[in-house]
Amino acid sequence: MELTDLSADALSKQLRSGELSAREVMTAFLDRIDVVNPDCNAVVSLRARDLLLAEALAKDDLLVAARADGRKVGWMHGMPQAIKDLADAEGFVTTRGSPLFRSSVAPVDSLMVARMKAAGCIVIGKTNTPEFGLGSHTFNEVFGVTRNPYDLTKSAGGSSGGAAVALATRMLPVADGSDYGGSLRNPAAWNNIFGFRPSENRVPAWPATEVWFSRQSTGGPMGRSIVDVANLLQIQAGHDARLPLSLESAEDFRADLDRRADTVRVGWLGDLEGYLPMEPGIVTLCERGLARLELDGCTGERARIEFELGSVWDAWCVLRSVVVGRDLEPLMGNSQTRALVKPEAQWEHEQSVGLSASALLDASMVRTEFYQHLLSLFDRFDVLAIPTAQVWPFDAMLRWPTEINGVAMGTYHRWMEVVIYATFAGLPSISVPVGFNEQGLPMGMQLIGRPRGDHDLLRLAYRYEQTIGDLLAVRPSSRASTRAR
Repeated sequence: MELTDLSADALSKQLRSGELSAREVMTAFLDRIDVVNPDCNAVVSLRARDLLLAEALAKDDLLVAARADGRKVGWMHGMPQAIKDLADAEGFVTTRGSPLFRSSVAPVDSLMVARMKAAGCIVIGKTNTPEFGLGSHTFNEVFGVTRNPYDLTKSAGGSSGGAAVALATRMLPVADGSDYGGSLRNPAAWNNIFGFRPSENRVPAWPATEVWFSRQSTGGPMGRSIVDVANLLQIQAGHDARLPLSLESAEDFRADLDRRADTVRVGWLGDLEGYLPMEPGIVTLCERGLARLELDGCTGERARIEFELGSVWDAWCVLRSVVVGRDLEPLMGNSQTRALVKPEAQWEHEQSVGLSASALLDASMVRTEFYQHLLSLFDRFDVLAIPTAQVWPFDAMLRWPTEINGVAMGTYHRWMEVVIYATFAGLPSISVPVGFNEQGLPMGMQLIGRPRGDHDLLRLAYRYEQTIGDLLAVRPSSRASTRAR
């Protein structure tokens, strides 16, 4: 086994024990990046090798000193980490995928990065993201397209597409990301890994100019195993006094992952009784994933959302446009900067212009009603299951799918509608691998947990993981079989 094949947890144990040095770990991952990244284009703004090796050597010296003093080092001690290019890491450019921020160097770390650094990671660079994180296809005018390692002609998903690819190809041991419209879950599904969207406010984001309005977005972990996901979540999560809505994390998400509940009732949502158009094979593959849980002792039953789903979409779009449009406002008043903003971002801003307080409150009321309705489903079920995506990874040269099975997608993100329900209700959700189609393209299934039920959901995902060793063994090669055009 190559060093880069180790799980993040195994790597952490060997780094902290001194069995591996941070310098040799850094060398192995940088060598891997040299081989794989030219094809996939997942890791960007990579720091110079000599500087990273010097920092790794300093981590080795720190470990020696910590042992002498009887101190412990963090779970990520000496671990290479690349940060999604929407978050600030001190000294690195945060482009947000926009040419307008091509040279914008972060003066300080964002909160999540600071927490990972406190746990000992070495920031080596950034991971690619679509412009402003909008859309679930990772491409931009600064770094170009991130390609799916299972087929380099296909999309890697997004907006944490670079993170997912870097993880799947062993360029990183574990990865951070963020999620509003499935940005941790969709790329996880398309890269055969795990992507966990925590409960809203579980992983707080700072800096922030406004801390009271629900933004629905969240940071979170991605991993090749549930143990790795839980370990990274433990580092990322926790209350911060500057963010009054952030959740306390009294529990240890790493604890007792192998503890099995007596019964787990899974409600299968499928394609929502035909409401969501889905490409052939996706529902069938997810049902096979559900069957694995049933064979392991869980019960599966058809569940129905008895709610006007069109109103959920409309309300979600209103609340999203308020947040996204306001964030883009400084760029829209100047014709020169506006011209450098991609059309999808301009559209989001246009939707926000003129929105009334009444429209905003109406959307929030729909959100409230929808949340209450999902609570009633959890009277019958412990977890809800639904596909992670409505389409298979598509041509990397497309901006976004304009139709599914002949049904027109009227916006750049309508084809991702399947991911909005967990977001809208603020519920924890994890994408787990379910397999591949005949073309060898991966797919995932969302497991959606109870309010603030992150730990129980991780336990179920761990249980599911034990049934899918055959799927996790299907890896992209260092050079994907299908070359990029």
